[in-house]
Amino acid sequence: MTVELSSPLHAVETGPADAPHRVVFLHGLFGRGKNFTRVAAGLEPEALSLLIDLPNHGQSGWTEHFSYPELADLVAAHLRDDFAAAGPVDVVGHSMGGKVAMLLALRHPELVRRLAVIDIAPAAADGGRGEFQHLLGSLASVDLNVIERRADAGAALKELIPNDGVRGFLLQNLRRDGDAFAWEPNLAMLRAELETVMGFPDTAGASFTGPVLWLGGELSGYVTDADEPTMRALFPKTRRMTMKGAGHWVHSEKPAETIGVLRAFLLSSER
Repeated sequence: MTVELSSPLHAVETGPADAPHRVVFLHGLFGRGKNFTRVAAGLEPEALSLLIDLPNHGQSGWTEHFSYPELADLVAAHLRDDFAAAGPVDVVGHSMGGKVAMLLALRHPELVRRLAVIDIAPAAADGGRGEFQHLLGSLASVDLNVIERRADAGAALKELIPNDGVRGFLLQNLRRDGDAFAWEPNLAMLRAELETVMGFPDTAGASFTGPVLWLGGELSGYVTDADEPTMRALFPKTRRMTMKGAGHWVHSEKPAETIGVLRAFLLSSER
């Protein structure tokens, strides 16, 4: 099954064009490239960053089905045509984007110099499936035909998603479409194929030999000690770290600390 985009990937470059380092950021489910704006700014002036809206999110096109290998190939083609045309780049991926980043490094190692994976493992994230099923269902339940302002959608979601931070993050995905509102993510497909989104494909025999940082949140359940043997089998040069006091959204909960960790790892010339 081949995944095709309904329109091209949307990506924004930020930072000095002549910076010595190039870094690609891949967001998680319900996210978009600009979620990493603050972290990318923290890598300047040494890095030029590319903030990608992954397929089915933000301003990028949609696909009919979900496949991590195919998404990685789409990102690889985009990088090969432009951002990584002169040589390998560094890649940072969170959650769903972390899985795409892992597949990118495994399938297209010539494009990746260093890899940083934030709070996700190369395994099925069964523990979070119910949470994301609820969030997808909650967004789909909003009657956009009667929404006149973003605040109306927020009010409609308040009981279903009482956490103000989470609800505000999700509402960033609501855009005005003419006189009405529409969700930017491909909610129907993501909801139908959530098992695949939360899973991880078979990568037997594959490995990426470049440096890898595996950064987990102390309060998150998406990375466990049981995942480490698989991570090290796929990525032998893995350095594992835990961000104290952080949950799943490590980079938004602890931005300054995340910037410090990424600067030390990505801006190093060490191999």
